[in-house]
Parts: sequence; C-alpha cells; structure tokens
Amino acid sequence: MTMAFLETSSAKIPLQDGNSNAYRFDYPEIYVLILTVILLAVHFNFSPTSMALVVIVCLPSLMLLIYNYRRQTSFWTSNIVIILLSAVIGSIQFCPIISLSLSALIGLRVILSSPENHLKLIAVSVVTVIVFYYVSVTLSSAQIDCHEGLITPVILLTSMLVLLCHFRHVYNDYINYEARAQQAVGRLNTMVSVINKLTRFVPLQVWEPIVKSDSPVNVDNKRAKLTIMFSDIVGFTELSESLSADNLADILNTYMHCMTLIANKHGAVLDKFIGDGMVCFFGEPNSRGPRQDALDCVAMAIDMRREMRTLRQKWRLLGFEGLYIRIGITTGYCHVGNFGSNSRLSYTLIGKEANLASRLEAVAGEGEIFISDSTYDYISHDYDCEYAGAFQLKGFDKKINAWQVLDPDKNKGQLSKWVDHTLPGFNLHLNFRDMQDNDYQDIRNRLNLALARIEKEEQTIALEMLEASKQENNRH
Repeated sequence: MTMAFLETSSAKIPLQDGNSNAYRFDYPEIYVLILTVILLAVHFNFSPTSMALVVIVCLPSLMLLIYNYRRQTSFWTSNIVIILLSAVIGSIQFCPIISLSLSALIGLRVILSSPENHLKLIAVSVVTVIVFYYVSVTLSSAQIDCHEGLITPVILLTSMLVLLCHFRHVYNDYINYEARAQQAVGRLNTMVSVINKLTRFVPLQVWEPIVKSDSPVNVDNKRAKLTIMFSDIVGFTELSESLSADNLADILNTYMHCMTLIANKHGAVLDKFIGDGMVCFFGEPNSRGPRQDALDCVAMAIDMRREMRTLRQKWRLLGFEGLYIRIGITTGYCHVGNFGSNSRLSYTLIGKEANLASRLEAVAGEGEIFISDSTYDYISHDYDCEYAGAFQLKGFDKKINAWQVLDPDKNKGQLSKWVDHTLPGFNLHLNFRDMQDNDYQDIRNRLNLALARIEKEEQTIALEMLEASKQENNRH
C-alpha cells in the first residue's frame, strides 16, 4: 500500500483553493540550489569559478521552474534536479554540512521517484559528483573553505525547510490517499452488494462470465441443441382460490427455493418462473454433449419429484393436501441467447421444442415426468421408461409420442432410498438420504409406537366385531 501511495503521490495534486487549474510546484529543492550557488558566489567574491557554477545551475533551474510549473513530475525532470544538486556537491569538494544537506534532498527525490528509477538516479548522482569534484580540483588547487560566514547555517536551514515542506505534502497526500482508498473500498463493497443482489435475477451461467471477464453484452443468439424442462404444481390453481395470499406465497416460495437448489446442483439454466411453474434447460452456454445434457435434465426432474414428496408431507401437516409436480421434457434445436433491445435484454430460448416441452407437461399426470421421443432415445439405456401414448398437442399437426420416466427407486426393493406409501388415513414417507445416524433409534421408537397403536386398534375392532356378531346371534 505504501509503494502504491508513493507512486500516486508523485503526480500533480490540485491545490485546495477552489481553482482546479492551480498546481503546487514539486521541486522546491531548486530554490535551495539557486540560493546555494548565489551564496557561494558572494562567499568567494564572485570568482570566475563561482560565477560559472551560478550559470551552470541557475539557467537550467529557471528553465525547469517554468517547464514544470503546470506539468507532472517525470524521470527526466527528477534526473536534472539530481544532476544539479550533485554538481554543486562535487564543485564545493564535499564541504561536509552543505554536502549532507544537499545529499538529503537527493535522497528524498530518489525516494519520491518510481522504484524502477532508484538505481538509475543514484548512479547518475554518483557519476556527476565525481566528475564535478575532479573539475573543481583541477580549476582550483586550493581546498575550498565554506565554513566561514552564514552560508552553511542558511543552506542547512533552507534544506530542512524543504524537507519539512516535502514531508507536509507527502503527509497530506497520504491522508487524501487514505480517504480516497476508503471511499473506493466503500464504493466497491456497494457494487459487490448490488451485483450479488442483481445476480439473483439472472442465471449463474449468464452473469458469471460477464463478472469474471467483463465480456460484452449485446443482442445475440444462436441455434443450439437443448434439453428443455417445463414443470408446474398440479392443483395449485384450485388451491389458490381457497388459501390466503400469505399462505399461498409461503407455499410457492418454499417450492421454488427447493427446486432452484436442485436446478443449480445439476447445472441447469433456470430460465424463468411462470406462476407456479418453472422453465430450465441444458446445452447452453455450457454443454456436456446432447446425451449427457438429456441425462442431467432427467436426473434433475427425478430429484424434483422426490423433493416434492418431502414437501407434500410438510404441507399435509399444515392442512394442504394433494400438491403434486408434473414435468415435461424434450430435446431439440432452439434459438437461445440475448433477446430484446440494447437497453433491456433477456437471456432465454424460443422455438418449437420449447412449446413441445410445455405441452408435454400439460398432459402429464400427478407426479409424472413425460419425455418426447428425442429425449427417450438419449436416456432409455439409463432410465426405465413406460410408453404413455400418443397425444394430439396444441400447436402440433401430428400426434406426439410421450414416455413416462419411472422412479429408479421403485424397482430397487430393499435397496431403495425412498419409502412412500399412502392410504386413506395413512401416510408413510421415509427418505433415507436425509436421515442422520442419531435419528434411527427415534424413528424405530415411533414406528414401534405406531405398530402398538395399530395392534391395539385392530384388537378393539375385532372385539367390536365379535360383540356385534354375538348380538346378531342372540336375535336369531
């Protein structure tokens, strides 16, 4: 974070005076340079060597002041400043106090530069100091004495002021950087929260590529082979007329929640909810092949039918009877993709096969899964199916063959993970997949209690029948 701050702090920052075009000057050490060479010229009575140093330093410094006033710092401007500072250090033959003061300014300028330029600037500084040192020694054989007078304390004081000025600017930049970082984090968290909310309205397979790779979103669709499933709740319309809106919403939301979890588990694209029904499909945007897509869709439908058994038991305890799911599935070519306009898009599918899945679902009975011939050809080797008949479906000229997918657990006998049996006054529903190890004893106790009650009730009925038989014999 510190390196990121130093990189951003080297840019020009507008002064907080209401004028967006006013910028601070980022090289105050140039003022120290000009002051130093002028004081040195005065100290050495304007000797030719000192005047040459004034020209060599002041002319580029003034040009740099004008050039950099409204421009950002750069490697080349920082390089020139360091060369000028190093030239003065070499020219005064390493006068201790002044050299340390100017070296501190060089070190600060190196630190404020980009990390990849540090070694370059240090190398330039060392070379410049050595060159000007030998030039100074050559031109003036005597040792330069700069300890007398006010030159040393003045330069030391001004260097300290420049360092404090830089520290103040860096500290203010750091505070502003922290504030901007906090604002950016807040905006990012808000965006993530909003995206998480919006993604609940869009299928996972649609929004995930957009978020990960920022892929373009346009009106675009293509023809693809899909396996499509339509489902709804049998008897829901009649039930809705006798229930309050709150109970109806609770039942519908519970149903959709459970079915959505199953659809996501199998990798289906949940296209839409239509009242108490839902539309899912496999094959786009991620296909595992037409046969595997069909198998995945049928496996999902079977899991939905099983889950509906569990929901039905819960709803019976609340007094809601007779809620069953029915499902229609077909496989074929449809157009799938983004439909709509540039301002409003919907990822969905259209085509005759989608209508066929809807019609198969409409003719299916309670708890039945109807599939077309095309889907049957793909899944018949893996699932037991029963020919349901040929149906004249709305929108189709010829009769359509339908196959019913049987429950895989139905013929497993003792190996089945489900036990579901219903008689008038009797409901038995066992789901061994959801049972926990510590539940078996409690289930066994409750079944034994139920058996005892059945035996007691059976004995009572037997005694009543025997008593009625005796009374009938006495009459005769």
